[in-house]
Amino acid sequence: MRFNGHTHSYFSNALTHVGRVRERNEDAFLDRPDLGLWAVADGMGGHYAGDYASARIVDALHDIDPPSDPSHFMEAVRRRLAEVDNELRNRAVAFGRGALIASTVVALLVFGRYFACVWAGDSRLYLLRDGVMRQLTHDHSRVEELIREGELDERDAATHPDANVLTRGIGAGSFELETLQDRIYPGDIFLLCSDGLYKMMSAPEIERSLIGTSSAEAGNRLLEIALDRGAIDNVTIVLVKVDRN
Repeated sequence: MRFNGHTHSYFSNALTHVGRVRERNEDAFLDRPDLGLWAVADGMGGHYAGDYASARIVDALHDIDPPSDPSHFMEAVRRRLAEVDNELRNRAVAFGRGALIASTVVALLVFGRYFACVWAGDSRLYLLRDGVMRQLTHDHSRVEELIREGELDERDAATHPDANVLTRGIGAGSFELETLQDRIYPGDIFLLCSDGLYKMMSAPEIERSLIGTSSAEAGNRLLEIALDRGAIDNVTIVLVKVDRN
């Protein structure tokens, strides 16, 4: 999808797949280049109604009014996510003590020459700029905490007993979002994804798949590789390319 309503024009492509193992897709995505807003939400596995949680996040963000300035845009996203967080917590009460209805979220906001990212959990945002890809978000997870504290080697993270334990999410833990902001440059390519992608591919492999291809081709290629490798989880990919013109 292409949209020219901002300082830059954007090409975006979004796709999701249940994968090769799961029976239900608990991922959801938002693709709104007209708003300058994209998101990926991943219902937390093993909890109640993860597909409902991720869908509620996307629905709430979809209904945001066109932004008038960056601060109001960010505040609108925060407010919608807080409302969903509260709703999910109240809904979980009906399932009894300890029940959770929750989801990760990563959202990309663009306004003028700047972008912002809001996230909770382990869905990620990557940026490819001048042929080099960087992971802009860091996971809100137990193993990430251990790595940062120097108590766990990154190479051992996947096999750690707490590998799937998240420390933040919408509807889980305390409501806490992390944010970042930076400039946008022509040719930038943003990738939002659920863990179903990056657990099947290394960062260098993802980088190579993004270089020199259109958003549609890159998205299809990434999904194809994940599926070929068994796609043990749902896979969701949102690509946003900033036009060079």
